[in-house]
Amino acid sequence: MELASYFFDTYALFEILRGSPDYEAYMKDVSIVTTRLNLMELYYGLLRDNGKKEAERYFAKIRPYAVDVNDFVMKEAMEFRLLNKDRRFSYVDCVGYMFSMQNQVRFLTGDRQFKDLPGVEYVK
Repeated sequence: MELASYFFDTYALFEILRGSPDYEAYMKDVSIVTTRLNLMELYYGLLRDNGKKEAERYFAKIRPYAVDVNDFVMKEAMEFRLLNKDRRFSYVDCVGYMFSMQNQVRFLTGDRQFKDLPGVEYVK
């Protein structure tokens, strides 16, 4: 059986770590990927809200799933952001979304700005 693959944006990562029932289906038997930028956002949020010990713990746990992005993805992400400036996407969200599109992986998020976009698995 092949595992379903998802790009976990920072929103999804926080929901998973909180044990959100809405994200229960994504907590096992899935292949995950995220970017180092999303990992950076997660680390910051955990550092701010839970302290360094928790931030370090989850950074180490998720780091194996975090990838670097190439120049092409970064440029495409900024073009996407400019074309959708009315949605006020963050830089990190745009990079993650374009990475997921380029790699044909569903973009898992609860961020409402992405709700109606192709390739998005919106869970709220």
